[in-house]
Amino acid sequence: MSSDRRFTGPIDLHTHSRVSDGTESPAELVRAAAAAGLGTVALTDHDSTAGWGEASAAAESAGITLIPGMELSTRIGWSSVHLLAYLFDPADADLLDATARIREARLLRAEQMVERISRDYDVTWDDVLAQTEPGATVGRPHIADALVARGLAPDRSAAFAGILHWRAGYYQPHDAPEPLEAVRLVVAAGGVPVIAHPATRSRADMQLEPVIGQLVDAGLFGLEIDHRENTPEGRVRLQHLASRYGLALTGSSDYHGAGKPNRLGENTTSPEVLDALITRATGSNPVYPPS
Repeated sequence: MSSDRRFTGPIDLHTHSRVSDGTESPAELVRAAAAAGLGTVALTDHDSTAGWGEASAAAESAGITLIPGMELSTRIGWSSVHLLAYLFDPADADLLDATARIREARLLRAEQMVERISRDYDVTWDDVLAQTEPGATVGRPHIADALVARGLAPDRSAAFAGILHWRAGYYQPHDAPEPLEAVRLVVAAGGVPVIAHPATRSRADMQLEPVIGQLVDAGLFGLEIDHRENTPEGRVRLQHLASRYGLALTGSSDYHGAGKPNRLGENTTSPEVLDALITRATGSNPVYPPS
């Protein structure tokens, strides 16, 4: 589908609300994006589309374009790979089934991690639930918030660098589909997939090169290159991969409200890439402000 619009203002294609691990409601996030001067924002909560309706209404009121999306959890071996999915059909049965299974796995992983942590620190599962919105996709950020509330870490970043770091011994992976399966699911639902922040230090050993050809054949659209966690050398690698495989390059903030230092619009995507993304999508439409 074609956008048939001239985009005005910066474009940020990766943000999170309280539906997953942000600190603002979908409406608050959209209003914050408009106040920050963005012309377009994508809501990409983890493994959930529950915030789309509220964000859509807020976008129309705020006069900003909304790109409905999601950040899908996937894995290659022990490495976590996040897949941004845009403009897919939120009622697609196969994708709904996959995200439901992922959320269940994330919940189980969180419970097991808290059980381990509670043996050494004064924190309980009830503490985690107190930091979680009803119906939200529960994950490690909510454990981090519980640790902060208990005075066991000064902020989320410190919690992830300390107690929640894999070296601390409490970390546990969760079941998730492989990226190839996830790309196929998104494309079958009419969506457009982009690999999120694939060149961070924590993913330095991710086996992206051996599988990216398969991902492209399955319908991968692009790579998120402009992200604060991608390393300089990683960005060079992503440039080479994009050139070799004809992939689009996006930029985004990965905004989580007060949950991370990331600021709205600190990295952005070009209007040309967004227009190509919208043109490829067949599952759902952007929410444009009233003419």
